[in-house]
Amino acid sequence: MAGAPLVLVMLVVAVGVAAAERGGKLQQGFYEQSCPRAEQIVKDYVEQQIPREPSVAATLIRTHFHDCFVRVRYVRSFVRCTVHGDGDGNAGACLFWVLMIGMALVQGCDASVLLNATTGGGEAEKDAAPNLTLRGFDFLDRVKALVEQECPGVVSCADILALASRDAVGIIGGPFWRVPTGRRDGRVSIKQEALDQLPAPTMNFTDLLASFRAKGLGVADLVWLSGAHTIGISHCNFFSERLYNFTGHGGPGDADPSLDAEYAASLRRTNCTTPTDNTTIVEMDPGSFLTFDLSYYHGLLQHQGLFQSDAALITDAAARADVESVAKGPPEVFFQVFARSMMRMGMIEVKTGGDGEIRRHCAVVNN
Repeated sequence: MAGAPLVLVMLVVAVGVAAAERGGKLQQGFYEQSCPRAEQIVKDYVEQQIPREPSVAATLIRTHFHDCFVRVRYVRSFVRCTVHGDGDGNAGACLFWVLMIGMALVQGCDASVLLNATTGGGEAEKDAAPNLTLRGFDFLDRVKALVEQECPGVVSCADILALASRDAVGIIGGPFWRVPTGRRDGRVSIKQEALDQLPAPTMNFTDLLASFRAKGLGVADLVWLSGAHTIGISHCNFFSERLYNFTGHGGPGDADPSLDAEYAASLRRTNCTTPTDNTTIVEMDPGSFLTFDLSYYHGLLQHQGLFQSDAALITDAAARADVESVAKGPPEVFFQVFARSMMRMGMIEVKTGGDGEIRRHCAVVNN
């Protein structure tokens, strides 16, 4: 029986390789022949609108992340871990967490987060609590409509989301990165899968890293992608326990000791004045939430990360070393590593080739 596990591994790898080959690959300039102006149309619209709606840049990045992190196929993740390891080159750890996740089906970066719930089909990813505060759906619908006018039925919503996210970050002072295209749109979106798989703002470092390693990412990717919190806002209910009920005893004296006491008091006094507030918004990077810069990392080292998951980054030696290194600057170093991790994230278990479809409208599957 000693050879049985090896046979199983070989079978899983063989099936995964066949599936990957059948799906094809992303490539730079995928639409050069079929829709030459596609990327320019997206870029032009983003450049026109983001100065008017700068906060949309953060929600586009967040939407892209939430899309890519849900419903990854076990087989493909197994193969990816075997060949590449996680973002830190650790194949063993990556395989362990993929095996722990189990036999999930593939979705990944396929615009499933943009789908509406269907009558009789249950609630969709966008109905899950972590996604209720996502915005920008109308923004993406408008971009999609412009692209459809140019090339009907050619460019996927998944590619539009990836391109718009990249272009929006550039408009607010962040980096540019290459976005290979050719993604196709999924036809399935399930609320529970978003609840089960999206990293929560209350996670500790161990749980965060497990979530990232299950997608083939590592410690560095976790640190760099968390840097997207340098822009955007949050609602009080996502971190109010850190202010009022960290140990379960309740009251303003029951704050998270890892959160700077003065910062916590300021949040209670001027923003989240009650533990039940779920409407007030707070800048994730105070004073700099519309600018893509290093201040998020400076805040972490001053114990002013808004979420528990932010504070968790400096509880691990390797992650803290990355935070300290990038916080020293120059910004171009952060831009480079953030761009690299965004490229890696944007290729998580994509549908290509004959998989999926090209939706005509991003919120609904084709008939």
